[in-house]
Amino acid sequence: MRPILPWALAAAVTCSSCFVANAFRAPFVPPHPPPRTLPKELGSKGARIAVAWIGHATALVQLDDKVVLFDPVFTETVGLLSRRTVALPIDPRDLPPLDAVLVSHMHFDHFSLGSIEMIQDKIRRFYAPEGGLVYLTDFSFDAYDVPQWATKGEGGLEITAVPVKHNGMRYGADIGWMHAYTGWIVRYHGLTVYFGGDTAYDGPHFRETGARFPRIDVALLPIAPIHPRSLMGGMHMEPYEAITAMDDLGALRMVPVHYDTFFNSLDGKKEPLDSLMRAMRMRELDESRVIAMEIGEERVILAK
Repeated sequence: MRPILPWALAAAVTCSSCFVANAFRAPFVPPHPPPRTLPKELGSKGARIAVAWIGHATALVQLDDKVVLFDPVFTETVGLLSRRTVALPIDPRDLPPLDAVLVSHMHFDHFSLGSIEMIQDKIRRFYAPEGGLVYLTDFSFDAYDVPQWATKGEGGLEITAVPVKHNGMRYGADIGWMHAYTGWIVRYHGLTVYFGGDTAYDGPHFRETGARFPRIDVALLPIAPIHPRSLMGGMHMEPYEAITAMDDLGALRMVPVHYDTFFNSLDGKKEPLDSLMRAMRMRELDESRVIAMEIGEERVILAK
């Protein structure tokens, strides 16, 4: 990768929707210990689907005997400016072998080369949105980019890129030509998992995905950043929109992600989760459908 001048990188990251305001005070606030610590032996023998939330959009999903990792970020900071508010709940070296690692887009808090390097010996296959591999440096695993609505995979694991509403730039200057961003559908043994990555609310996209992939068992959906809404609304969902997206997708369950992990917005502490609880009460939903997890928690979503 070509070297980037520090001031240019900082400017690009700051202009990105994922890094504003609170990032500037992040270096002075040490991360809190995680609410829970994930065990070294991840995965449940009694589960068909299990989810472990590592923080932000990083989630480990078990589908029967397959393990998929979404948007791996294990570094203490992203983009030089934004620091973790909650420490990692697991040493990346303790992760199990990964049948697939999927990255949703090129922002530093989702596509982290340093994090990929930490786990490269565990990755069997790596998937990115179409055009995204231009930023991937030399690694030992097989890597593929996936066009929208195309499906790739092996061993019965089917991975499909589906449309979302976001942006794919990485360094700011590439905003005019880098459009590598996607949601993912992962299917295996009749199980279906949706991962939204980063996305604004887009009913037509979600409804089309739901029509093409009926009966999504669980959707991992972002619920933040929320504020300032005039900036975030075009690229990020807030909790009520995420619940609406779950319904549009026809998903049986939802796991909220992308909140309370990095300084990246004007959101108050725990505001995304509090807003989600209010939205659940408005929609008369309980934890059987909207499964809010703590960082460092592993939950069986569908038992055998």
